[in-house]
Amino acid sequence: MPVQPQSDRKLSYFLLRFTLGISIFIHGMVRLPKMVAFADGLVKQFADTPLPAILVRPFAMGLTVEETVTGFLLIIGLWTRWALIIGSLAMAALVFGTSLRSDWPTVAIQLSYAAIYAALLATREYNELSVDGLTHN
Repeated sequence: MPVQPQSDRKLSYFLLRFTLGISIFIHGMVRLPKMVAFADGLVKQFADTPLPAILVRPFAMGLTVEETVTGFLLIIGLWTRWALIIGSLAMAALVFGTSLRSDWPTVAIQLSYAAIYAALLATREYNELSVDGLTHN
């Protein structure tokens, strides 16, 4: 089996990073104009868990901003390592909260996102089609 050319690996990395970035960015962007309603909805979803509203509400507000910023950074490939780490930590927090609600189908989706973050972080050497790649960060 022939070895995959280095350029294909770089293109593959770009496409996965870019696609994840779009998904995360849109998650945040659609929530920004209705951030309070989103936070209120999460508070209701977590009413039967040990997490108090005083923690859930600010997390929801912060998550909206985090997703927007992290997604944008991934789209352009700026500060990619930190964007991937912050996104991974956000996914860990989401998995924790969703597990408290016993919403296992959503946990599975969140774990898929976590796996993509981990794969991108582990293969960051191919992140040349990016602002980081242009500036050699």
